[in-house]
Amino acid sequence: MRVVLLTGGHDRSYAVGLTLALTKLGVHVTYIGSNDTDAPELHESPYIEFLNLRGSQSEDVPFWQKVSRLFRYYVRLLRLGALARAPIFHILWNNKVEWFDRTLLTLYYKLFGRQIVLTVHNVNAASRDASDSAFNRWTLRLQYRMAAHLFVHTQKMADELSEKFGVSAEKITVISFGINNTNARTALTQEQARNRLGLASTAKVGLFFGQIAPYKGLEYLLAAMREIVVSDGDFRLIVAGKVKKGHEGYWADNSRRLEAMEHRDRVLTRIEHIQDSEVEVYFKAADVLIVPYTAIFQSGVPFLAYSFGVPVIATDVGSLREDIVEGTTGLICRPRDPHDLARAVTCYFAGESYRCRATQRMAIQNFANEKYSWAKTATATMRTYAEVSKGTP
Repeated sequence: MRVVLLTGGHDRSYAVGLTLALTKLGVHVTYIGSNDTDAPELHESPYIEFLNLRGSQSEDVPFWQKVSRLFRYYVRLLRLGALARAPIFHILWNNKVEWFDRTLLTLYYKLFGRQIVLTVHNVNAASRDASDSAFNRWTLRLQYRMAAHLFVHTQKMADELSEKFGVSAEKITVISFGINNTNARTALTQEQARNRLGLASTAKVGLFFGQIAPYKGLEYLLAAMREIVVSDGDFRLIVAGKVKKGHEGYWADNSRRLEAMEHRDRVLTRIEHIQDSEVEVYFKAADVLIVPYTAIFQSGVPFLAYSFGVPVIATDVGSLREDIVEGTTGLICRPRDPHDLARAVTCYFAGESYRCRATQRMAIQNFANEKYSWAKTATATMRTYAEVSKGTP
């Protein structure tokens, strides 16, 4: 069985995790990636053909150079669509020009007899980001219709695909979001990690991690800080991640809130892209990940936390509740409610999970590796490939 896996040039952890699991089942994967999605493991198996069609995605180049390299990338994709041996094209993510990918590029693949499998990480991200339009929904609907099969990560997502985009239930498979285990794991201890970040070994550390955008609810976490630090002077918050393009004003508002905070010294900020080699430092330094989102179906960040054994405090939006075992792998609180968020944080640090955190971390890792196993996800994916390939001319 052969498949072309189109990564869109990002989300390395998901793409690599799925690829390695598929190859263990005997699937030959042509992995279409970029510098950002490359990994040593992709060059060690005869079942993987790594094609770095996207190359560098550095933002530190002139605009004309960005346009030129994007044009070359699409030319390469068109050539791939015509000449690839694999009958199945599995799209993990679309590329920069999403409307083109959803419509003309997907149609082009189909004209060459490709069966399209699509992983839908967000049913309609523009709706979440308050930038939706009739044209956006039309392009989504068209790609969903042209796909032979779609994967989603929660039943709620499957329901929305059916209700809002008319996708039949038979075309949808719910698969788990595989555990993120591609980031570096070294002998780094929590104390060493905290030393690198300038945090005391005795501090109680919460972590907000990932791209900064309005739906992430950072303002509610900063508001909750007023109550948290009053009840526990040892609490420290790390805010680590880059600002999502187009939302610089949102970060500017939060930056002003930070500067006006009475306890500004309790918040450590790293507002930049966190390199894969540095991810370990933040999660090993943290006692708990805090996910104060206001709107989302599912996020990959909690699964990254679980891979390090870090519990998660999350708001009750989307399907986040489904991935948290309250009192064991984390806690749930109300969205847009700083008081309830503060309550959850205070409750965690006063509870048994924090007191027995070394044992608890191991338990969380074991739980996550079993429930969110890439082997299970790959088995379900391969089963779908087999069904879809029956329709290949």
